Amino acid sequence: MAKSPEEMAQTMINNLKAKTGKSLPEWLKVLKPESFEKHGQIMKFLKGEHGVTHGFANLIATGFLRGEDSLVPTKADSEDLVSAQYSGAKAELKPIYDAIIAAVQKFGRDVIVSPKKTYVSLRRNKQFAIIQPTTKTRIDVGINLKEVQEEGRLEKAGSFNAMVSHRVKISETKEVDAKLKNWLKLAYQQA
Repeated sequence: MAKSPEEMAQTMINNLKAKTGKSLPEWLKVLKPESFEKHGQIMKFLKGEHGVTHGFANLIATGFLRGEDSLVPTKADSEDLVSAQYSGAKAELKPIYDAIIAAVQKFGRDVIVSPKKTYVSLRRNKQFAIIQPTTKTRIDVGINLKEVQEEGRLEKAGSFNAMVSHRVKISETKEVDAKLKNWLKLAYQQA
């Protein structure tokens, strides 16, 4: 069964020394004298100077910038990210988000809902969709579909987001309909 983002982060922390030669506290000591302030600087240093793979470099950089104790996200952190996305002018979009989440959670117990700063990633074995409140009146649902042509509301993602192949623009809860659910279910099955 798929793991939660918290479990995946903890697994990476547990494997860090075996995969990179150093534990997280040891990597943090390596970074401290460098006076890095930006995530990208740390990533470049770890990958270029130490040969750390992208995923572990990201983990270490996040640990350095946040502090080791806050490295593994909590459920409260996830809820805060979603609340921030649907606050202020975008608050009226939250029922649409809730309807999409309710629909995808019916696909199986292995659906992982992983909030990020500006969108929510929907994963199974890999990401199959994202939900992003793009404007104050619209949510964009990015969907990864293999060998599916655009039709009607299902358009090519284009410049919207390189992590998905298609996009559906949603402005009302009633647009979380059978067609959208079928596209999402197909993407889930392909993941």
